[in-house]
Amino acid sequence: MSMSTSIQRQLLLRGRALLRSPVLQRRLASSTPKAGEKNAFLRERQAVKDHAAATTELWRKISIYAVLPALVLAGANAYNLWNAHWDHWNHMPPLPERVEYPYQNIRTKNFTWGDGDKTLFWNDSVNYHNKDKAT
Repeated sequence: MSMSTSIQRQLLLRGRALLRSPVLQRRLASSTPKAGEKNAFLRERQAVKDHAAATTELWRKISIYAVLPALVLAGANAYNLWNAHWDHWNHMPPLPERVEYPYQNIRTKNFTWGDGDKTLFWNDSVNYHNKDKAT
């Protein structure tokens, strides 16, 4: 009995030693290669990382040095056009009275706000309202 157990023990120890040897160990893709050794996958992965870093830097520069000034210029242009539009309206003669058509300002009952005759988003400078018309 002791003979077979000692043989089994020796075989077990040799088996463990073989499993630990670098020849039989399985290398995973995430394991680090030896110094100076790079396979095609790692070279390609590094190339993709370098390209992503360069592209990110390019778009950051485009955003800062091209888009932001363009937005500022577009905002200034819109502001100037807005002021020019209202300056134009200030120099015009007053508009003639508008014709009231039967389908305008139809009220079946008064609104619960204000004087009851104007909508919630009423703007006196834009909306026309004939005060003489009976509700």
